[in-house]
Amino acid sequence: MIESGDLRKGAKIELDGEPYLIVQFEFSKPGKGQALYKCRLKNMVTGVQFDKTFRSSEKFKQPDLDELEMEYLYSDGEQYCFMNTATYEQEFLTAEQVGDTINFLKENTICNILLFEGTPIGISLPIFINLRVENTDPWVKGDTASGDSKPATLETGYVLQVPPFIEAGDRLKIDTRTGEYVERVKE
Repeated sequence: MIESGDLRKGAKIELDGEPYLIVQFEFSKPGKGQALYKCRLKNMVTGVQFDKTFRSSEKFKQPDLDELEMEYLYSDGEQYCFMNTATYEQEFLTAEQVGDTINFLKENTICNILLFEGTPIGISLPIFINLRVENTDPWVKGDTASGDSKPATLETGYVLQVPPFIEAGDRLKIDTRTGEYVERVKE
């Protein structure tokens, strides 16, 4: 059990049978009475956020969360198939569960799947991932009118801004947290 005095930003608690992440946290002690813990909670299943205030005497259950290393295998258009690298069992996630990580997922990518009571609820990718450029405009030496960057389409279909010297076929290191170009990777 987690007591309200142990609440912090980033802590995970279970309310009404669902896992929540504390996004913001504020402690206040009024002149008399119990201390109050004002929290902004994010439902880890639905993504809904709301504010809730707890008293110092409240206790919370710790959510049953597990993280498994899994390999992305394929997508059939509606579901995304991941394989547990230890047991070779397969899990299927919907597009909503995969979210924006689909921009960086290619076959055989190793990632971590967050499970709540054995049901997958989210994905966390490595911080940096290498992807190949499928298409980008050619660079003409001396062309400075176009600015410092140009759009490039990656092998996953994701489009981002890259420096003008990047060409189709180059492999790029991408930051999955921001979706931005980091550097060109030598093969």
